[in-house]
Amino acid sequence: MRDLAILTFQTLDGVMQAPMMPDEDRSGGFDKGGWAAPYFEEVMAQVGREAMAAPYDMLFGRKTYDQFAGHWSTVENDPAADRMNAARKYVVSNGSPSLSWTNSHLIHGDVAAEIKALKAQEGPLLQVHGSAELIQTLLSHQLIDEFRLWTFPAVVGAGKRVFETGAPLDSLRLIKSEACANGVVMTIYRTA
Repeated sequence: MRDLAILTFQTLDGVMQAPMMPDEDRSGGFDKGGWAAPYFEEVMAQVGREAMAAPYDMLFGRKTYDQFAGHWSTVENDPAADRMNAARKYVVSNGSPSLSWTNSHLIHGDVAAEIKALKAQEGPLLQVHGSAELIQTLLSHQLIDEFRLWTFPAVVGAGKRVFETGAPLDSLRLIKSEACANGVVMTIYRTA
């Protein structure tokens, strides 16, 4: 049995959409992409230390997978890239995407049942990066064991959120919190 954790960057007002680049995700008319970029240097060191040092497998929605694969699959001689490239990657999609990134596997059909089966297997932590729509599915089926949230001192208004209206959630227990000097706050919660 293994746990499933989400690793998410969000604004102070809860938006997780397009943290890295202006054109990362313009769905819904979102035009505030790249809001996290000015904070990355300090934050990424913390992410590496707190959330990516131990072994993990990765779980993605297809759009996030495409973005990660397009970048990380070509990075060499970088410890973070080496860990991601070696990790098993599970991709949730209704279509038939090209899964060219090493160790990538498609999940389709009954996504909740497939992920429950993955969680029942022996193996490292399943870690979700970004993937707003997938997170909503995981929340609705109560499949998330740990929330690894980085909250940035930015407010962007409308956009995709981690906790959309109506997502059932039991109480959470704070495991760890730590602020960066630049105002970004890491909080890690476990489901009760």
